[in-house]
Amino acid sequence: MYNLVFYTTERGDSPVDDFLDGLDKKARAKVSAHLSLLEEQGPHLKRPYADVVRGKIRELRIHQSSNQYRILYFFQLRDQIILAHAFSKKTQQLKERDIELAERRMKDWIKRHPSGGEI
Repeated sequence: MYNLVFYTTERGDSPVDDFLDGLDKKARAKVSAHLSLLEEQGPHLKRPYADVVRGKIRELRIHQSSNQYRILYFFQLRDQIILAHAFSKKTQQLKERDIELAERRMKDWIKRHPSGGEI
């Protein structure tokens, strides 16, 4: 079992949590089911549920009726999965700015939590 950790800013804001709070009940349930799969399988979770984006950044892929959601994450230490960024996907390819945001958050998190661990 892996530990899901929501990225938080220095001020304590959690952008992924905020995104999930904005989803309707059905979408939130579907995302929650996918997060449970990720928690169970970690790096062994493959397509169509998860994929490598670039470098250490990976994506959780969620399809809910006509909507597509993505949660970008990375692994830290043995068992931590840091959820860095979440968004609704409207185009075929991921946008570069979403990947770059996840990479910035990853660097920020590792700088503030070099040995892992939740706040």
